[in-house]
Amino acid sequence: MRDLVEFGMGRTARRTYELADISIVPSRRTRSSKDVSTAWQIDAYRFGAPILAHPTDALMSPDTAVELGRLGGLGVLNAEGLWARHADADEKVAALLDVAENDPDPRAAVRFLQHLHSAPIDTGLLAQAVSRVREAGVTTAVRVSPQRAAELTPTLLKAGVEVLVVHGTIISAEHVAEGGGDPLNLKTFIADLDVPVIAGGVHDHRTALHLMRTGAAGVIVGYGATEGSTTTNDVLGIGVPMATAIADAAAARRDYLDETGGRYVHVLADGDVNTSGDLAKAIACGADAVVLGSPLASASSAPGGGWYWTSSAAHPDTPRGAMLQISTPDDRPSLEQILNGPSDDPFGELNLVGALRRSMAKAGYSDLKEFQKVGLSVRD
Repeated sequence: MRDLVEFGMGRTARRTYELADISIVPSRRTRSSKDVSTAWQIDAYRFGAPILAHPTDALMSPDTAVELGRLGGLGVLNAEGLWARHADADEKVAALLDVAENDPDPRAAVRFLQHLHSAPIDTGLLAQAVSRVREAGVTTAVRVSPQRAAELTPTLLKAGVEVLVVHGTIISAEHVAEGGGDPLNLKTFIADLDVPVIAGGVHDHRTALHLMRTGAAGVIVGYGATEGSTTTNDVLGIGVPMATAIADAAAARRDYLDETGGRYVHVLADGDVNTSGDLAKAIACGADAVVLGSPLASASSAPGGGWYWTSSAAHPDTPRGAMLQISTPDDRPSLEQILNGPSDDPFGELNLVGALRRSMAKAGYSDLKEFQKVGLSVRD
């Protein structure tokens, strides 16, 4: 029975939990971290680390997508970002950072970001960016919004995209277009493609199950919540307690597995994963991989120069993210150090994958799918 709380006459709400509310409980068995694998596979594509990058220009240029791919993760380009709108995207990002660092009004940087995104998408520039990643020999993944998926996907396919990510703050199996336009029916859309599709975000069991039924290879749970994300309460009043949301989506995955006689859909956690402990707990709750945002922003190669903003921060009339400074120019580790160490940080912000491997070893598990069965405790 679900744990319901009455907060007014006739009004109840479900008690839910954040990743910070739970802890991993080790078993009677331990093993060497050298015997632990953090590899996972979606469709034909195998990765050494359960890490995807949030599709924002703060993290991913074509060059950093290649770097992350070579380190075992999956870099996701934003098909509607600055590299698809400006031939001098690097210079535009530099101008944005100048505003963020020097204008005392925190809204000024968001206004300038909106201005940069008001330029039209140039499909030629978009194709060039995708091709640069494809030619480097790493798995090529690109994000589109539901509103522009049908329009941009032909360009992406021609450029060689291998994994398509249909991503929004909230997404459903059938997206009704604004102004009464034709809806995006994900089931039909996915059926016509020869590449795997990851779709999300979703926030509950029912929506996750419906999205799995569209044929998606992976479902994103959450909306990329970080300290700089203002989707929660401030703008839309929406909150996603990630521990519960991941567990609910994992339950939908089991139901869909039974329903289809064996089709496995991956669950990707997107939000509130800021440390290696959060990463371990997200996997323990049932995620196959996580979508990292602000933890990657401090990398010396991240285009944002130590600043982070979500892809929804540039929305023309309802921005849902502030620009957040994660690190200073003098304190920017390499992307490899963030993922694989070595670390001199005692708070879990470096060597994320190495710490995950050690957590799995301490709990006695040798691979990610087994680790999803680990015992958990909850703090009330």
